[in-house]
Amino acid sequence: MKREMSFVDEHLMRAYLDIETTFTGAISVIGIYRPDYGATQLVGGGVTDLNLYGALEGVATLVTFNGSGFDLPVIRKRLLADLRAEYAHRDLLHICRQHGLRGGLKAVEQHLGIRRDTTGISGWDAPRLWQRYEAEGDRAALETLLAYNYEDVVNLAVLEALLDGDTVVAPDPGIRIVIQ
Repeated sequence: MKREMSFVDEHLMRAYLDIETTFTGAISVIGIYRPDYGATQLVGGGVTDLNLYGALEGVATLVTFNGSGFDLPVIRKRLLADLRAEYAHRDLLHICRQHGLRGGLKAVEQHLGIRRDTTGISGWDAPRLWQRYEAEGDRAALETLLAYNYEDVVNLAVLEALLDGDTVVAPDPGIRIVIQ
């Protein structure tokens, strides 16, 4: 007998996903926020298909911003994980366009009043931060990159709630980082 999912169940089975890449196109960070679990960040050698699937265990829907154009194809190419075939996917970029919201995630956040501690950092800075960490051992660069990625994934949950007219719930601040 199939159990009907409530609105709460459906949203707990969501994962908000965003990746950061290097200058060579490798994935440096995969950020995943789950309302039922908090955030997980797979970093460097921790970016593996096994760790990714472990972080997504029990998830039914992935939510991204331009994930169909960037995140999911890069994950498929680099990790051979076809998340589009295995999960329902909701790309907020397209929903923003339907609401007349233009620009990238940061522009949409600013327009809607979604706050960031990492204001001024963009996706173009991510490869530079990773390079500083890898080449020079700059822990501050890594911490900035992880803070930026964390805000990307938790703000996706806030953005989705605003777009859907739902109550915005403060994201769980728990973070699990996997570096190998």
